[in-house]
Amino acid sequence: MLEILKREIYALAHEPLMWFCMIVAPLFCVVLFTSMMEEGLPENLPLGVVDLDNSSTSRSLQRNLDAFQMVNITESYTDVREARKAMQRGDIYGFYYIPKGLQRKANRQEQPTVSFYMNYSFIVAGSLLYKDQRTMSELASGAAIRTALFARGATNNQALAYIQPIVVESHPIGNPWLNYNIYLSNTLLPGMLMLFIFMVTVYSFSMEQKRGTADELLRMAGGNMFRAVSAKMFVHFLVWFTVGTIMVVWFYEILLFPCHCGMPVMWAAMLLLILASQAMGVFMFSALPTPRMALSFASLWGVLSFSICGMSFPLMAQPAPLQAMAWFFPLRHYFLLYVNCALDGYPMLNAWPHVVCLLLFVVLAILLTPRLKYALQHYAYEA
Repeated sequence: MLEILKREIYALAHEPLMWFCMIVAPLFCVVLFTSMMEEGLPENLPLGVVDLDNSSTSRSLQRNLDAFQMVNITESYTDVREARKAMQRGDIYGFYYIPKGLQRKANRQEQPTVSFYMNYSFIVAGSLLYKDQRTMSELASGAAIRTALFARGATNNQALAYIQPIVVESHPIGNPWLNYNIYLSNTLLPGMLMLFIFMVTVYSFSMEQKRGTADELLRMAGGNMFRAVSAKMFVHFLVWFTVGTIMVVWFYEILLFPCHCGMPVMWAAMLLLILASQAMGVFMFSALPTPRMALSFASLWGVLSFSICGMSFPLMAQPAPLQAMAWFFPLRHYFLLYVNCALDGYPMLNAWPHVVCLLLFVVLAILLTPRLKYALQHYAYEA
């Protein structure tokens, strides 16, 4: 075992690509992504206005809309065609359309209509602008109704009870600031680390195949493939866990992301993710023992993980076959452990099925070690 450990340390020390993929690239991604989303939520998104009414009411609408944190009215256009072209050029993310006669119809209680258009090619910007423009429109509608009720002799409480009979209080749990850094980084960056682990593990075994050093590895392990894989992967694990530890400290000690379970629990979750990812890498090369196919498998499975884990789109809304497939993605289980422990503050045992699933990936790799041994001894290297 000691000989294999020394051999692997020497191999890593003389392979700059491995060190880049194992240390430089993951840590660079951590700093880059968290720095890009440092503000937490986009602000002052450029919005255009087409005001054909040009009345005191329409100007009041513009001032109130511009006061929203997400909105920055940068330009006023004379017609819809001009605003649409500006949106297509990317000068603005959307525009608010106020038709002619808005104030006159509002005074007559004729239910005037305002329109707003967003470029949903930019889904985050489009969604945020849609929310603010819709809110402004509803507030304006409520103000018009309240004015009409006052004219009929209603009191302020009576008018408010008519406009909003049920008051809704919103309390976002886990991320009350609606911070995109917290929302995305805690799953996206561990997912990228998982992807690097997939690729490096597959690449490491493919190099044994390419250089014809598999027999030497087995000889050092006394012909025991499980011992050979364990020693080889242990060196990688030390590097990966060091990077994972830096990631956990960066999230919960430096950036102060919510962590109601304590850092040791998230360290344990990171450890499980790393072990499961290494095991999946071993499985990938064992199942498809050619570098081209195994690396393609690793990249495909890694990229699909971001969609199927439920981070960006709820898994319950996805087709039933995808819901079943989600159990075979380590990132899905890590994501649920993160939500259960860091955000909700429950003990890890509350999500024990996902702990078991991450450990089962390791069992799967162990079961395939005979297949891996045969592949390294009998399969020729194919670029």
